[in-house]
Amino acid sequence: MPVLRSGSAASANRPRFFAAGTLLAALALLVTLPGAASAADTATVPERGTARMGQGVIAHDGQGRGAPTGTRAVQTEGVDVSSHQGNVAWSTLWNSGVKWAYVKATEGTYYKNTYFTQQYTGSYNVGMIRGTYHFATPDTTSGAAQANHFVDNGGGWSKDGRTLPGVLDIEWNPYGAQCYGKSQAGMVAWIRDFVNTYKARTGRDAVIYTATSWWKDCTGNNASFGATNPLWVARYNTTVGELPAGWSFYTMWQYTSSGPTVGDHNHFNGALDRVVALANG
Repeated sequence: MPVLRSGSAASANRPRFFAAGTLLAALALLVTLPGAASAADTATVPERGTARMGQGVIAHDGQGRGAPTGTRAVQTEGVDVSSHQGNVAWSTLWNSGVKWAYVKATEGTYYKNTYFTQQYTGSYNVGMIRGTYHFATPDTTSGAAQANHFVDNGGGWSKDGRTLPGVLDIEWNPYGAQCYGKSQAGMVAWIRDFVNTYKARTGRDAVIYTATSWWKDCTGNNASFGATNPLWVARYNTTVGELPAGWSFYTMWQYTSSGPTVGDHNHFNGALDRVVALANG
């Protein structure tokens, strides 16, 4: 019977088989670790264009119980809608006390709301003061490019007492990393590019919609926009809580995604005449 010696072919191949087995075991361990990419993870990423205002609030900030309390000023009820709501029952909302609305117009530079006409015109026709918002995707194109896409596709403004200034919806990324792969300084620069371009195109300072925790994480709690851009803050709780740096008060507060008729309900921080004042600039 032949004897395998240390210098034989079988002995020489043994380290190769061992190395290959170790590599396969390491790869198997990697795919089972928390956060490792999988087919299931990929399947949970929504289709581009489907993002809507406040989509990430509950997942990241949670939600409280009960209606808002403790507001010292009169609050005027409003809603925000996107293609997620389809054709909206505007008369029902108006009769329930909703007096203003924001409609998603665009996302990135690749999407326009397919229900835009019914939602934007419908809210106007029942008597509401309405405006439009843009869902930002800072990882796809520049702030200027997205502001121009917004203005060119429903995000414009006119001083008719019924049109609110456009909104930059800047929040958690539903398609990937929450800060879109940008540094805090890079995110601030992107937002500045958007709002400067929007003002150059329309003459109005855009409203900024965000959540305090996202703003802290992704801009470093930058305080430089509070003097010019009205704040629309997202917090699903009985009180509005801490505001982002630079703002001492909110203009609008999205307080729930489970309201009547349309889920996303908001308070405007003032009576209806203040809504008109914002519309008129």
